[in-house]
Amino acid sequence: MTAVALAVASIVFLASLAWLAGKEMRVSVCPICFGVAGTWLWMVGARFAGFAIDPTMLAILLGASVVGIAYQLEPRLPEGRSQLLWKALVLPIGFVAAYGLVAERWGVAGAAALALALVAAFFLLPRRPVRTDEAVVKKLQEQMKKCC
Repeated sequence: MTAVALAVASIVFLASLAWLAGKEMRVSVCPICFGVAGTWLWMVGARFAGFAIDPTMLAILLGASVVGIAYQLEPRLPEGRSQLLWKALVLPIGFVAAYGLVAERWGVAGAAALALALVAAFFLLPRRPVRTDEAVVKKLQEQMKKCC
């Protein structure tokens, strides 16, 4: 229960800081997202420094960030990209990355992070428009006019 209380206190504290900073600096940052991400970041750092950190709480916070990031990026998908496919790929891969980080399985975490980068590039980067040959288009238009 101590791990839960510490995590909640950290989230509330960091979210409050983000909220206050946002009011003063006019920066648009989700305070809850900042609180959750900030909490798992310091937990990861503390764990690497040798402190005992509850891996279950760390996993919960990482999972929350995976879901939050997926949903924050979803509206930025270019037109024609499947939001369902985006979530169906990003969420499980993100959870695998979180697992790799919590379990200290760096190969798993690295492979999942690479897969996330590739999926993000595929979904978020705009595709180049297909070039059209004006002469071919004009010829097809003329043929269609003569058709009927």
